[in-house]
Amino acid sequence: METHTDTELVIIGGSAGSLQVIIETIKNLNINLSFPILIVTHRKAQSANILPSLLKQISSLDVIEVEDKTELLNNTIYIVPADYHVLFEDKNIMSLDSSEKMNYSRPSIDVTFKSAAEIFREHLVGVLLSGANSDGVEGLEYIKKNNGLVWIQDPETAEVDYMPRQAIEKVAYDFLITPESLAGKILQLIKYKD
Repeated sequence: METHTDTELVIIGGSAGSLQVIIETIKNLNINLSFPILIVTHRKAQSANILPSLLKQISSLDVIEVEDKTELLNNTIYIVPADYHVLFEDKNIMSLDSSEKMNYSRPSIDVTFKSAAEIFREHLVGVLLSGANSDGVEGLEYIKKNNGLVWIQDPETAEVDYMPRQAIEKVAYDFLITPESLAGKILQLIKYKD
């Protein structure tokens, strides 16, 4: 049963097959969010960085690629840059880290999920999408242990189902989401001022 207090951060992690889901979701987030969204995807270190400019074209929200000491602001979409892990210093500041790869990945979804879980605890929502390795699964377990919400893409809807299948087997999740339902679920988290 889902018991949850006000959401302060949503992190969406994904790898192979997750880009289309992210694009569709961001396109449908067209009202003020009372929290930021951070996107962690596996990208090659030298890859051309098209994701921020792509999302800027389709989103009415601010889209920012994380730099060291980037401030977290509500109603903003942050993208983790290639070849860096993102860590949280506190609820306001993110830092970049170039320590070793985890699960062959930098950025690692696990690293960011775990760092956020320690800071945001029950105010965090972790979302794991399509992917070909198990990065993110341990991080989701950590989010759950800290009373955050865990959403996993229904493997039947994933382009590459390995990552979400691993997560479903190992983590007590709150929701199975689909590419069509993710934006709506995020919008349900918005806290309206009285």
